[in-house]
Amino acid sequence: MADFTVYPKSRHEDVFMARDAQGVDFLMDGAQRRELTHETACWLRQRFPWTAPQPVLRRERTVGVGDRLGIACPGHLRVFEKYDATPVLAQQSIRELNLTGRTYNDVLDCVTFAVFREDFQRGFGADGDHLKQPQEVEYALTLGYSMITLDCSEHIHGDGGRAEIPAETAERYLGKTFDVGEGITVSYSEKELGEILHIYGEAIDFAVKIYDRFFVRQKANADFEISIDETATPTTPAQHFFVASELIRRGVRPATVAPRFCGEFQKGIDYIGDLEQFDREMAVHAAIARHFGYKLSVHSGSDKFSVFPSVGKHTHGVFHVKTAGTNWLEAMKIVAEKDPALYREVHAYALNEAFAEARKYYHVTTNLANIPALGTLTDAQLPELFKNNDARQLIHITYGLILNHGDFAARLYRLWDRESEAYAQALEAHIGRHLQLLQVPLR
Repeated sequence: MADFTVYPKSRHEDVFMARDAQGVDFLMDGAQRRELTHETACWLRQRFPWTAPQPVLRRERTVGVGDRLGIACPGHLRVFEKYDATPVLAQQSIRELNLTGRTYNDVLDCVTFAVFREDFQRGFGADGDHLKQPQEVEYALTLGYSMITLDCSEHIHGDGGRAEIPAETAERYLGKTFDVGEGITVSYSEKELGEILHIYGEAIDFAVKIYDRFFVRQKANADFEISIDETATPTTPAQHFFVASELIRRGVRPATVAPRFCGEFQKGIDYIGDLEQFDREMAVHAAIARHFGYKLSVHSGSDKFSVFPSVGKHTHGVFHVKTAGTNWLEAMKIVAEKDPALYREVHAYALNEAFAEARKYYHVTTNLANIPALGTLTDAQLPELFKNNDARQLIHITYGLILNHGDFAARLYRLWDRESEAYAQALEAHIGRHLQLLQVPLR
């Protein structure tokens, strides 16, 4: 009798994945056992090309599902087997790598093994997310990432200034009305144009420089996304049009652009803001994206349930939406359900020690006073904390500190390994709700 259990979907030719009696996953290649190392992942991507990422953003509906832990992919794949959207399964920022102690190789390798194990052959993307420096872009592309999200936030200047308008720019924009289609027009006053140049001029130059270096001269086989969303001030439709118009004029061909929408897109909770205003502006942002031939991208998309119907409607079902932290929250909810004592330890550490440090990295309006004291909750009530926005944000932003504190990581991963099926089911339901409200059709 074999001393291992085969993952049934993983049988491909003479190669399959299995788990031994000690609970260690491995790959069998004929009679040879291969451990799940980086070298094995590279071999697998060469032998079975569908286990490697590819540019996917030109497909109608794409959803990024960043997995900070390297264990969410089986649950994610259940969702994308069911819904007609393409996943970007590897999606991490440099900040997330630093906080979790992982590497881009590790992130991609975990996805490759899961895709092979689950026989997912529809294609997936890998996103070097929120990259700010040329060397970061080069790093992700060298490792085979199929999507670059260029974060232009360090080159975007706040309100309150006006730049001098070059004569050729004035000639292109002043005194003219631009028809975006669908009854939507855009025009500029001299004051407004000067303000837009002040805010976005340097960011446009930066995006052009990166695109020219990596996508024109080095001919990167990857999708290019431009992010102008990591700012305090929302991107007005007129600003969006100008940025897009200048990028296209200067030869940049983005697959997606992520504006900073009105309202608040805080981590791990629903949208905060005027839903009617969001719906009006989403209609214009989506029309601008169609006019210039790219998809609209929605960042910090985790749990933004109230705006998803508007996104699906106005983009005509052609969009890119990013989620990340909600997968970590679902993992921690499993901890609250299955090991209340461990959850209490983690929660207390996050509350009393980690939160003050973690909030330096994220814009949140968390009010710790709104979180029920642990001593007032029974074990059965702990999972209800994940319906509390302030508790969600507490756990959401402290992930890096939690995973690097004492023996938390070892204990958490042991639990998640035991409860892998519960976690997969939770993700199937939770991410599935995202796609359902985005009006993604079933396959």
